[in-house]
Formats: sequence, C-alpha cells, structure tokens
Amino acid sequence: MKKKWHKKLDKVIKDNKRILTKSADLLSYGFDGSFGQFKPERVVQPISREEVAEVLKLANKHSIPVYPRGQGTCLSGGPLPVKGGIVLDTCRMTSKLIIDSENLTAVVSPGIITSKIKEAVDKEGYFYPPDPSSAHVSTIGGNIAENSGGPRGLKYGVTGNYVLGLEVVTPEGEIINTGGRTIKNVTGYNLTSLIVGSEGTLGVVTEITLKLIPKPKSRVSLLAVFDDLGDSGRAISGILSSGIMPSAMEIIDKYCINAVENYNPAGYPTDAAAILLIELDGHPKAIEEEIRQIDQMCREIGARDVQSAVEEGEQNKLWEARKLVSPAIAKIKPTKISEDATVPRSKIPEMFERLNEIREKYNIELVVFGHAGDGNLHPNILTDKRDKDEIKRVEMAVSEIFEAAIDLGGTLSGEHGIGTMKAPFMEKELGHIGLDMMKRIKEVWDPNNIMNPEKIFPEKGQSKLVLTE
Repeated sequence: MKKKWHKKLDKVIKDNKRILTKSADLLSYGFDGSFGQFKPERVVQPISREEVAEVLKLANKHSIPVYPRGQGTCLSGGPLPVKGGIVLDTCRMTSKLIIDSENLTAVVSPGIITSKIKEAVDKEGYFYPPDPSSAHVSTIGGNIAENSGGPRGLKYGVTGNYVLGLEVVTPEGEIINTGGRTIKNVTGYNLTSLIVGSEGTLGVVTEITLKLIPKPKSRVSLLAVFDDLGDSGRAISGILSSGIMPSAMEIIDKYCINAVENYNPAGYPTDAAAILLIELDGHPKAIEEEIRQIDQMCREIGARDVQSAVEEGEQNKLWEARKLVSPAIAKIKPTKISEDATVPRSKIPEMFERLNEIREKYNIELVVFGHAGDGNLHPNILTDKRDKDEIKRVEMAVSEIFEAAIDLGGTLSGEHGIGTMKAPFMEKELGHIGLDMMKRIKEVWDPNNIMNPEKIFPEKGQSKLVLTE
C-alpha cells in the first residue's frame, strides 16, 4: 500500500517514467564508488528547478530524507541513501550548456557530464581546468557537491575556484541565487563557497555559472623514472621549490604501475619503484627552459630516466594510462577502499613512510598514487569485504591513514569529500567547536534535516570507521 507521500510525489513528477519504484531500480541507486549498500523508497529524476522545488517542499513537509545524486562516482559515500527516503537523480537536468565568450563564463545544468563541458569550452578556444579522473563519467553537479579536484589542481585549483554563481533549491523548496556572473563579487556572505563542497547537505544545485580562462599556448608532458620512492618525493619538492609550477605532477608507485601494465599496457617501466608524470603548460619558450631544468634536477636527485612527450597523441597515452590506475588496481581484489588524505607537500616523503608502516603492520594490499604536486595522495586498500578478519584490519589501517595525515598537518580530504567514510574523524581535524559551528549552519539551512542526513557529521559516539555489517 502506498504511503501518503508516495501518492503526492506522483503528482509532483507527473511523468511516471521518472519515478522509479521497482526493487532492482532502487537497489541500483543504493551504492556509489565507495563502500556500503542502502535502498531508497523512491528515485525521482526531475528535469527542472520547479520539479526539484516541489519535491523538496513535499519532503520537508513529511520529513522525508532526500539524497541528491549525479552519476554515483563519489568515493566517500556522499549520495548513499542511508536512511531510505528519496534519491534525487539530477542526471536528466542537461538543458543548458551556454558559453559566454565576451565574459569568459559558461552557464550549465547540473546533469551535464564534466568532459562535455571541457570539450565545448575547448572548441571555443578556452579552458576549464578542473579535471577529476572521473570527468568522462561524473556530472558537474556532483563535482560541485564534492568540490572535486584532479591532477591540474596543483596550478589551477579545484572546482570551487571556477564557480562564480549558483542557482540552488533550499531544503524548504525555495529557489535562490548565490554569487553571479562577475569575476569580482564580495557582496555579503559567500554562499557560493558554502554550497560548493557541502555534499548535498544544504540544498540542490540546479544551475551553475563557471569561470573560464584562455587556453595555454603549449603543453608538454614528462615521465621521470625512479628506483627509489624517496627520491621521487625529493624530486617533487625540488621542482616546486625551484619556482617552476607544473600544471600537474602525479606520482604512481610500483604496485600501481604493475596493475596498469597488467590491465592495459601503456609502456610504464614495471621495474621502477615510482614514476612522476609532469605536465607543463604556457608559452613554448618558457616550457623549453623548464623541461631542461626538470630533466637535470630529476637526474641529479636520482631519476634513471626522464622522457618528454610533445605530440598530443604521446601525451594523451601517458595521461590516459594514469586515469586507468583506479580501474586497474580494482582488479587486484574485489573491494577497493579509496582515500584522498592530503598533507603539506614537504611531508610527502614522511607520509609515504607512514603508509609503508601501515601496510606492513596490518598485512594489507595498500597501493599509492596521486596528485603529489599538491600533497593529495590516494592510498588505496584492496581487500575483500567477505573476509571479516581482513576487513577488521582494514578498518584499523584506514583510521591510521587519517591520523597520519592529520598528525603531519594535513587534511582528511583533498577532493573526494567526507560523506560517510570520513565523518567519524571530522572532530579530530576540526575540533569540537569547529565541528559544532558547521552543525549549526546545517541546522539553520535545513531545520528538519532532510538533506542528505548522516553525511559529513558523525553520529553520536561514532569515532571510528566501521566497514563490517
């Protein structure tokens, strides 16, 4: 028998093909790229801000949890419907992708795939730098919810650095606009920055205004091969302290190198301890000099080889292989726990040592890759959730990874968000008062706590990650 709010929802979304109720459909919306499986009561697929507003008014009136969701690529549990209720799938909101050449901005709908925006902008001769590895799958709305990053965060920053304005439906179903279309906007509180990275806990984004920049004149990629992981860390510090600012600088350890070569061979050296992938962009003359300096510096520190890729095809091959690291390591064991602990750049070698100690202490498959240039590492643990003994060790290992990052002056997340996976550790980073301030903001915006509950904030008494059922 239908609940009262189910019948009302049918009147809000009149196209019944956009309300999913079958068990198989509901189960398919119950997981993301992280850990855990939950089942919502309804999945709705709005196509307009007005439909979003009506869904939220209904949910707020009946205190129904609502979970905004893009393509479900989140790695921290952000869209998981942990308390049932409604999953609000924004993937059908794709009507706008407007590029304003005079003002170097783009106005887009939240369901647009991020790579489609980048391609459209590129055709006009402009550049939208944020490039999460999932860009060919994830939506721009999801990127904004998690404040996603990617390799080019080193020079260009994360998604939030390119959001000028938002249209947002509040938890009470009101439509508001934050920011605007100007590069400068300091009027009042910066609500745009508050919404970006709020993981769908404060409302639903229904339109985004993005800042674009001119496309760099030239781009070159380098591959530096190291027989010692520590040397690769020292090379990172050396390059950055020399005054050169690469657009991206990625580190891949030997476990990930071999996983990629077993998955889809790209020519990475399988006998190396680590490789650095470095991208330079800008004026061709400046890049020419930077290549010379980086080559010399890496070899002096210990690189056994430094290769440059100038042609676009060669560069694409190197970077496409980098994007295959995540699917490649997922072949090692059936369950992948992917973290994005971030430390100050000077602490990268020390963080590697801590990760190695954790790997040996708990006897687990722990591999590391990431955006080394900005200290954003991706320790990944490959395990099998059916192995209860191993999962217990993984729980303790994950806790120690977060503790190590915070001890070294870092943070729980550089680009994946908090979701369910890191909520237990929030107070450790922010302190009681800092976390309480965030909670009070949430309570004001969402007095009935319908927006994505049990995310970001730990439940009472929750102080550690629990992966076992």
